[in-house]
Amino acid sequence: MNVIKDIKMIILGVVILSGHVSATEQVKSEVFLSLKEAAAGIAYTQDKRLFITYHPFYNPKVKVAERLGNGDIVPFPNADMQNAYDTKERLKSPDEYFNWVLSTRTDGEGTLWILDSGQAEPRITPKLVAWDLAKHQLKKIIHLPKTVALPESQHNDFAISTKHNVIVIADEGIATGPIGAKAALVVINTVTGESRRVMQGTDRVAPRMNMPMLMDKGTPYEKSIDLFIGVDGIALDNQQQWLYFTSVSNSSVYRIKMAELANFSLNNSALVAKVETYADKPMNGGLTIDSAGNLYLCEIGTRTIGIIPADTRKYRVYSHDKNMVWPDGLHMGPEGYLYTSAAQISLSAAFNGGKTINKPPYNIYRFKPMASPLIGR
Repeated sequence: MNVIKDIKMIILGVVILSGHVSATEQVKSEVFLSLKEAAAGIAYTQDKRLFITYHPFYNPKVKVAERLGNGDIVPFPNADMQNAYDTKERLKSPDEYFNWVLSTRTDGEGTLWILDSGQAEPRITPKLVAWDLAKHQLKKIIHLPKTVALPESQHNDFAISTKHNVIVIADEGIATGPIGAKAALVVINTVTGESRRVMQGTDRVAPRMNMPMLMDKGTPYEKSIDLFIGVDGIALDNQQQWLYFTSVSNSSVYRIKMAELANFSLNNSALVAKVETYADKPMNGGLTIDSAGNLYLCEIGTRTIGIIPADTRKYRVYSHDKNMVWPDGLHMGPEGYLYTSAAQISLSAAFNGGKTINKPPYNIYRFKPMASPLIGR
């Protein structure tokens, strides 16, 4: 019996040391970083360079920043890129500054990609900015022309496939109103710059009109808003085979093979036909995936992170924190953690009859995923 007991203790020790989370366990989050202004998301490189996008909802002076090793947070790549006007108050060329940035991603090959949706006044042509981190210099800019960037476009998050030389952007379609009826996926070839808009307005990417935005459920600030957001969450698996995506106002997660999206000869109808319904889920914002194919979702109305395990495809709560107000962007990091920002959007004056309830600190939280993270996903 002692031998059996010893074996059990050894197994328990291995499980604890491995850092893996069990298939049913809820995990605790912890505050990783506290900021004076709200973050939209982060990008964390393998060599531990941390980049932060400040949430454009609050019209921040600094759009993109880097947290240095000593803890200082500085504008990235410099202060000039944060301002539309030069020192003489003359409007710069649109390529010389960031206008409206929500998301940034690393590709695992030394490039930081920054998505500028161009929605702030004066509006500009949306663009993807590729920055060479080793050389600290601009690599390229890919503009999103009117064929893929509509007046309604609100380009949200994106996924990078280095295998297929493709970036896919989730366009929520709510830049000019509360209903994302023209939501779509935008597919860009990162080598040629060719782009196209697919699935626009289909039930795969458009919001469901019976799912208004729920905010702060179970708190004194609980409310339902007639905001219907299209495709928002997007994630690419470890093999770069399947792209997962979902709308905020939708109860399903969908997927399609990246090779099919990268094939520009497939027409829109053919692409829609190849989309698979993957799993059921609640209303969510951010979406990411780990090395084992487990999906993580931000329940922005309930201060909760959920999971869809690859083996069951059944949604369950994974982590909850009453202080994690409006978790949205989900990002994997180099230290075995999953990160999310909590921007307190639901406590802002816009959603509380003009009363400002949101306040600093604005926290970035982290917690352990079930399996090892995919850096940059």
